[in-house]
Amino acid sequence: YPSPRMSAATLATAAEKKVIVELEARARQHSLAVVRTGEGYTFTALKEAQPLAPDEMDALSPDELRAYEESLDSVQDELNATLDRLEQVQKELSDRVDALDRTSLTAVVAPRIEKLAARWSERPAVIEHLRAIERDVVKHIEVFLPDVEVEHDDEDGAAGDEKAVIVSATDRTPGEAARRRYEVNVLVDRTGETGAPVIYEDLPTHGNLVGRVEHVARMGALMTDFRFIKAGALHRANGGYLVLDVGKLVGHQGAWEGLKRALQAGEVRIETLERMLTLATTRTLEPEAIALDVKVVLVGERDDFYQLDDLDPEFRALFKVAVDFHDDMPRTPESEMDCARWVATYAKKYSLRPFDRYAVARVIEWSSRLAEDSTRLSTRFGDIAELLVEADHHAAGEGRAVVTGEDVVRADRSRTRRVDRVRDLVLEQIRRGVITVDVAGRCAGQVNALAVIDFGDFAFAHPSRVTARVGVGTGQVIDIERETDLGGPIHTKGVMILTGLLVAKYAPDLPLSLWASLVFEQSYIGIDGDSASSAELYALLSALADVPLMQSRAVTGAIDQRGRVQAIGGVNEKIEGF
Repeated sequence: YPSPRMSAATLATAAEKKVIVELEARARQHSLAVVRTGEGYTFTALKEAQPLAPDEMDALSPDELRAYEESLDSVQDELNATLDRLEQVQKELSDRVDALDRTSLTAVVAPRIEKLAARWSERPAVIEHLRAIERDVVKHIEVFLPDVEVEHDDEDGAAGDEKAVIVSATDRTPGEAARRRYEVNVLVDRTGETGAPVIYEDLPTHGNLVGRVEHVARMGALMTDFRFIKAGALHRANGGYLVLDVGKLVGHQGAWEGLKRALQAGEVRIETLERMLTLATTRTLEPEAIALDVKVVLVGERDDFYQLDDLDPEFRALFKVAVDFHDDMPRTPESEMDCARWVATYAKKYSLRPFDRYAVARVIEWSSRLAEDSTRLSTRFGDIAELLVEADHHAAGEGRAVVTGEDVVRADRSRTRRVDRVRDLVLEQIRRGVITVDVAGRCAGQVNALAVIDFGDFAFAHPSRVTARVGVGTGQVIDIERETDLGGPIHTKGVMILTGLLVAKYAPDLPLSLWASLVFEQSYIGIDGDSASSAELYALLSALADVPLMQSRAVTGAIDQRGRVQAIGGVNEKIEGF
C-alpha cells in the first residue's frame, strides 16, 4: 500500500531546515556558523562570512579564540534548546506516521484475516490464532515497511539542500527472524489421503513416538524455534491406527512409558526424554498437548507380551484384546489356492516374473516343509517371499519370461549352499573316519541316533553313535552327558524316563541289579532334547541281551514311561542327514 513515509521524510526535512535557518541567523550575529557533523550540529568561528576549518581554528590568536568562546557561550543554550525542539518535532511526526502506517496496514490485513476467519468459523482456536496474527502484524509493522534514508547535499560545509531518498518495499528483504515469525510448521499433512491413517513405526523410540523439538548449532549455542517441532508416530496416526513391534518398543528407554502416558491421558505431549526421567535438561519449547484418538496395535513374539504383562500391571488395562496367530495353517485345497494367489499378488506388486503352476506347486511344498508338517502350510511369508525373489533371479539368469519349478528348486538349493559349511564339514569328517559312524553290519550296545543342529536360518541333522555298557549294580543308569555337564535338562529328563521304564518293566517288585552307562560318542558340545531316549533304550536293551543291532538304521523319538514312542521334530533334516 502507498506508504506515508515519503511525505513524512519531506515534512521532517522541511521542519529541520526551518529550525536550522533560524539558528544560523542567530549565530551570525555572534560571528558563528552552524556546521552539521555525523553526530549532529555544532558551531565554528565565522571569518569573512566563511566558517573556519579545524586547522584554521588552531591558528587563531588568544584574543580571537577568547572572543569565539564568549560568543559560543552566549548561544550554546540556544543551540541546545533548538536541538531539543527539533527532536520533539521529529518525534511528533514519527508518531503521526506510525499511527497512519498502522491504520493503513490494518486496512490491508483485516479483510484477509476476515476471509480466513469465515472459512474456519467452526474452529474457535483457529479464529483466536488468526486474530493474534493480525495484532502481531500491526505491532511489528517495521517488518513490512520500506526504509527511509535522508541524504544531505552539504557542499559549503553548512546545512545545505536536502532530499529524501525512499527505498521501495520491493527492494527491501525482511530479516530472517522476521520471516520465520509468520511461517507455518505443518506437523502432519494428509492431503489426498482417504480413510483413517494406518502408521507402522519401525523405530519406536520415545522421540519418534511422541515427537521432539530439534535444535541447530549457531555460534556455539543450541537454538530452536517452533519450526523445529517434529511430529511423532502418535501425531501421524491420530484418528487412526498405530502399529508397533512390542520387542522394539520395550527395547528403547522411555518409549513404553511415553506411549502409556499418552494413551492414559488421551493426549500427546511433546517432551524430552530427559525431562520425563527428571534428569537435568536445557530449557526448550513446550508445545501444547494435542488430543489423542488412536488405536494402538502391538505385534511381536509371545514371550515379549508375556514379559510385558508380568512387569507392568497396567498393560492389561490398556491392551485388552489379545490375538494369538499360528505359525502355520491347515493345508487344504482352499489354503493352497490362497497361497497361489498370494504368490501371484507378491510377484505383481514387486515386479517379479509370473510363476507357472509347477513353480507355485514347489512353493507350496516348500511352505509345508517349513511348517515341518505335511498337513500344514507355513505362515512365515517373509521367508517365502525371499524364496520367490531368488527364484525370479534364477529365471532372469536363464532368460526366461516366467519362473518355473526348476527355478524354485535352484533357489532353495542356493539358499542351503550358502549356509551349509558346518554340515559339509561334519559329513567330510564322517567320510574320512574322523567321526566314527557305522552304517553297515551289526553291533551290540550301539545304535545310531540323529542329532539336529540349528543355526536359526538353517538346520541340519547328522548321525551320532550312542553306546551302552552294562554290569551288575544297584539299578543305577549313568548319563555320562549329564555327569560332564554336556547334557541339557530335557535330555536328562529323557534318561530318567528311560530308567523308570526299565524298573517298571523288569523289576517292579525287586531292586534292579543293574549298572549301566549311556553316552553320545565323540560329542564335545552340549546335547539337549529327549528324542534320543528311544535310541538309548535300544542300545541299553541290546547290551543287556547281547543282541546286535543293524547299523544301517538310525533311530529317533522320545519314549514315555510306558515305552510308547512319541512324535518327533526335525523329521526332514533327520532323514536327509542320515
